[in-house]
Amino acid sequence: MIKLSDRLKAIEALILPGETVADIGTDHGFLPMSLWETGKSPHVIMSDIGQGPLNKAETNISKHFHNHQFDIRIGNGLETLKPGEVDVVVIAGMGGLLISDIIGTDLNKARSFRRYILQPRSAQKRLRGWLIDNGFCITDEILVREGKYICEIISANSWNESIEKVPNSCKITEWDEMDLEISPILFVKKDPLLVEFVENKVRIEEKILAELKAGTKSNKLYKIRMSEDRIKALKEFRKRSMPNEYENE
Repeated sequence: MIKLSDRLKAIEALILPGETVADIGTDHGFLPMSLWETGKSPHVIMSDIGQGPLNKAETNISKHFHNHQFDIRIGNGLETLKPGEVDVVVIAGMGGLLISDIIGTDLNKARSFRRYILQPRSAQKRLRGWLIDNGFCITDEILVREGKYICEIISANSWNESIEKVPNSCKITEWDEMDLEISPILFVKKDPLLVEFVENKVRIEEKILAELKAGTKSNKLYKIRMSEDRIKALKEFRKRSMPNEYENE
């Protein structure tokens, strides 16, 4: 039985039974192996740009499923897939800017896949903005702990249907800056890690503010004002995530 990390379990939980899946940047291949082993996905594709990661996947396959031939492909991003070949494309463990580049290389092909499950390591805010600007609909989000970090997992649909069939949440044309940084979906779901997630952001920004005040840069007053505004906005988000705890702030 394949054992997944909490991060990969959270990604797997967003995949519906019967959906076909391509794991881009598959590395060790544990997620697609688990999807096939449990019967959740009838067909999985393991894809990576380098032979090294695919060698690791093949080693794991021979260890756990030596009698099953998995669909393994080497190539860059979505180039290894045919248009519409799978229902869900998973891109996890990369920077948000790289993820947007992978999807944006061929938007016509990218939109042929119904759904994306993305786990950016960085630039999460910019990835959300890119998705929205390019017609993708963020439908779900999950926070999951991985070591000392809290990872953000994004599920986004690619809509090729008539506007009448698109959920109201996808018709939002403008998200403000803080919505892009901390998804409103997490507040609606009352994600159990949300309070800690926001508090971490407050703590980091307060440290930045202290360093700015101690510095001597010529533009530090502008940066201090920006940092103070950001802390204020983050604390408002913290009130939303746990209103009774911070009602007197």
